[in-house]
Amino acid sequence: MSSFGLPGPDAAVYVISVAAELTGLHPQTLRTYERMGLIVPARTGGGGRRYSSRDLDRLREISELTGSGIGIEGVRRILDLENTVTTLIARNEELQTKLQVTREALRAAASVRRPEPGRLPVLRAPDPGQAVVVWRRGVRNG
Repeated sequence: MSSFGLPGPDAAVYVISVAAELTGLHPQTLRTYERMGLIVPARTGGGGRRYSSRDLDRLREISELTGSGIGIEGVRRILDLENTVTTLIARNEELQTKLQVTREALRAAASVRRPEPGRLPVLRAPDPGQAVVVWRRGVRNG
């Protein structure tokens, strides 16, 4: 639940008739989109469909795309590409954070003491399950 006791965007709270009314689509259209794999509503123990706010947004987007003349396969491709972009953005942010942590570790290690010529400072990974590897071309250790 979000603030003020309102359901979050992923809380499946809307029955099919309410979802249809809120999106301006016919309940049969929602069932068709589900059969096509464009939307996957949650199910109750008895098998009834429950839609979340995020599902309703997706249904509205599908409706906009089909209303502008894009076929269902085109809509499917657009949704797949949007999901890919969202995933890549999240992964990029994760890698940017790791890069920043690594740069800070390198700066901290370099400021502590200078290694012998031809040697690299020993770095400790910020998290126990991670490793930091630094390569320098043309320098041989040992």
